[in-house]
Amino acid sequence: MTPLLKKAFDMASKLPQDEQEKFASLWIAEMESEMRWENSFNESRDVLAFLAEEALEDLEKGRTDQADWDKL
Repeated sequence: MTPLLKKAFDMASKLPQDEQEKFASLWIAEMESEMRWENSFNESRDVLAFLAEEALEDLEKGRTDQADWDKL
């Protein structure tokens, strides 16, 4: 365990039990969300790579238009 994580646990352990439960629930939800995002990103890498290659090919072949960011 890293020193910073130990400090966080030490601080959380001094909270009242109901606050500890809230802290733990929030932390678990955040970690689960991060894992879902990571899995989703990893599963879409091939699709993203294909889309990037397609976009570069369109740019090289002149099939793109310059965006006017003020009009978006």
